[in-house]
Amino acid sequence: MTTALATTEKPKPIPLKVREAIASMATGESKSITDAAKTVGITREHLSRQLSKPHVTEYLHQKVRRHLAAAAAQAGATKVDLLSSPNEMVKDRASSFILSLAGIQPSSQPSVNVNIDVRAGYVIDLSEPGEERPMKVVSP
Repeated sequence: MTTALATTEKPKPIPLKVREAIASMATGESKSITDAAKTVGITREHLSRQLSKPHVTEYLHQKVRRHLAAAAAQAGATKVDLLSSPNEMVKDRASSFILSLAGIQPSSQPSVNVNIDVRAGYVIDLSEPGEERPMKVVSP
């Protein structure tokens, strides 16, 4: 009988100040790496080196995804509120956006069909009189 051993790697530690800087960037308090580093009291170079490590980058992505998930509910509610706006253009754009999320949207392709496989009904011979050339048949 064989048993598969699940290898559970302990996540690499991320320094507290780096985590605080990441939180500051994810929430928008800091607009740049320099601002985030200055906010928590570390150098920009140190924060940049930390952010280049895969496990720190993954932590940053998780923080951003969590922040966006929380904001998505508020954004959805805002779009629904805009449906009752007194401005007709705002109502139109909000309703189009909500309908597109539901998979209902007008066709983005024009409804004109062009038949490319059209063949000429006549052949016009532009050669000079007395000039004899064999006819060429041109077909796909």
